[in-house]
Amino acid sequence: MTVSTQSFSFVSDLVRRHSAIQLAPGKEYLVESRLGPLAKEKGLQGLDAVEQYVQKYVRSGSSAEIVRVVEAMTTNETSWFRDTSPFTALRRVVLPGHGDGDLSVWSAACSTGQEPYSIAMVLAEHGHQRFRILATDINAQVLDRARSGRYNQLEINRGLPAPMLVRHFRRAGTEWEVDPGLRRNMTFEKHNLLTPPPGVGTFDVVFLRNVLIYFDLPTKQSILARLRGRVRPGGYLMLGAAETTVGVDPAWERVDGAHGSIYRLRGGSA
Repeated sequence: MTVSTQSFSFVSDLVRRHSAIQLAPGKEYLVESRLGPLAKEKGLQGLDAVEQYVQKYVRSGSSAEIVRVVEAMTTNETSWFRDTSPFTALRRVVLPGHGDGDLSVWSAACSTGQEPYSIAMVLAEHGHQRFRILATDINAQVLDRARSGRYNQLEINRGLPAPMLVRHFRRAGTEWEVDPGLRRNMTFEKHNLLTPPPGVGTFDVVFLRNVLIYFDLPTKQSILARLRGRVRPGGYLMLGAAETTVGVDPAWERVDGAHGSIYRLRGGSA
C-alpha cells in the first residue's frame, strides 16, 4: 500500500462529507486506482504518487481539486441493461399496469448514461411514446458524457443487443451515437442524493441501483424518505440486486413475482 493511513482517512472523510459514501478500511486500493490518474496529471510519478497528490493538492483545500477527488471516487461501473431484472420488471409489471398515459422515470446516479438510454429503449420497443426520463448524477464529467449520447465500440459491446444497436444508434466517426428521437424526452441534471430530488412533479418509476450499498443506515433512510415525497403512491423503485428497503423504510413493499429488488410505494393501486 502506497497511500498512508492518514491520507486514506482524509480522503474517505472528504468523500463522506460531500457525498455520504462510506469508504471503509480495506478500500485503500480504490483510492489508489481512482486518484492515480489525477496524480499523473499533476506530473507526479512513482509508488507514492497518490500520497504526494493528497498531501500537496487535496489537503490544500482547493475547492476545484476537492470536486475532482469526489467525482473520481463516486464514479461507478455501468453497462447496458445491467442485471436485466429491473428492465424485465419495467416491461412486464410497470408498463402493462400503466396504460398509454404519460410515464415519468428518474434514473438516479446514472453514470455515463447506459441506464437511462436502456430505459428509453425498453419504452420505445414497447411502443410507449409518452414518457420523460430524468437522469442525474453527482459527477459532472460522467454526466456530460451521458448527455452527449456517444459511446465507443468497447462500451457498446457491454450488454447492448445488436438489434437495438441497429434500431437506436447511428455511426459517429469511430463511435456510436444514440438516435436523437430516443433522446428527445430525456433530461440530464447534476444532483446529489443528499439533497431534495430535482425538478417538479412526481415519478412513476425510480431507478436507484447499486447506490444505497455505499451509505450507512441513517443516510439510506433519509434518501428513501425524500423519494417518498416525489414518487406517486403505487409507484415503483428499482434497486440493485444486493439492496433492499426491508429494515430501512417500511413505506416500500417488495413486488411479488418480480425477480430482483423491485419495490412499490404503499398507498396506491397495483
